[in-house]
Amino acid sequence: MKIEFSKQFLLFSAMIGGLFFSLNAQAQDQTTTETRTQTTTISTDTNHEPHLTSKPRAGIKGGLNVSNLITDDVTDKNARFGFHAGIYGQLFSSEAFAIQPEINFSTKGNKVTTEYGIIDQETKFNLSYIDVPILAVFKLGSVAEIQAGPYWAYLVGANIDTDGDLGDDFVQVDRDNFDNWDYGIAGGVGFNLGNVQLGARYNYGLNEIAKSSGAKALLGSAKNSVGQIYLAFNLAAHNK
Repeated sequence: MKIEFSKQFLLFSAMIGGLFFSLNAQAQDQTTTETRTQTTTISTDTNHEPHLTSKPRAGIKGGLNVSNLITDDVTDKNARFGFHAGIYGQLFSSEAFAIQPEINFSTKGNKVTTEYGIIDQETKFNLSYIDVPILAVFKLGSVAEIQAGPYWAYLVGANIDTDGDLGDDFVQVDRDNFDNWDYGIAGGVGFNLGNVQLGARYNYGLNEIAKSSGAKALLGSAKNSVGQIYLAFNLAAHNK
């Protein structure tokens, strides 16, 4: 099966990288100042060793979803724009590594635009999930980190929305047509700007979402594919 990686996600990742490099000088100055402060503290306090753990991060996050369904004839024109929002936290956090579980509400699916001469019709296939990724976080100093790990998701809603010259319609779809569970792998990067993290992530589904014969006739062996751009706010930094 031929699988195309979303061009939109690559474009968003490039935008993230450009923003990171534009802010890199400021972040480097902040890191240098913090390092000098830590060095001074360690040199004057001979009764304590340097800390090998970092402050935990926990809070809320959300952002843009660019979703698609992986099929034999998937194209970037099928991408659907949506959103995700939820909470996150870090466990076993050190200067170099952490485990980050999350709970997010996430929209997925795709859209299909059909042209009949001068008549245009757009059909959106909308899926809503509760996503639970469990990510290994590899910290690149205090400025950036790489995230990778599995995710599990539970389907909470499905509908079909059509708009165009042939009329508008909204149909709620029976969830029994789809597998209640989705799972896959996720990976991305995050850039820390104080107590805010700007990041990009890609979620690749491994489970076929269609369950009933009718859904399989319509979607075949389709799997979820989602690129994400997000902001995460560290609320733990305000706790004493």
